[in-house]
Amino acid sequence: MVIDEVCGAIVRGDSVKLSSFATFQVREKKERIGRNPKTGEEVPISPRRVMTFKASNVLKSRVLKGHTTRKVKGKTKP
Repeated sequence: MVIDEVCGAIVRGDSVKLSSFATFQVREKKERIGRNPKTGEEVPISPRRVMTFKASNVLKSRVLKGHTTRKVKGKTKP
């Protein structure tokens, strides 16, 4: 399946670009010092891998156009 291929590529750390939709990437984040918001105590945050999603300009335009169209027709939802 296509989804399995995309997931496999992301797990391997490859960048996946779906034309006119988005790009998925894995980024390496370094260790850093964070703060516990409840206690104010400084705590180390371990290095980790995170996935990022960046929508294409085509997708962004379609979402904005759809939102604007619904707003004009008075069908906006909260």
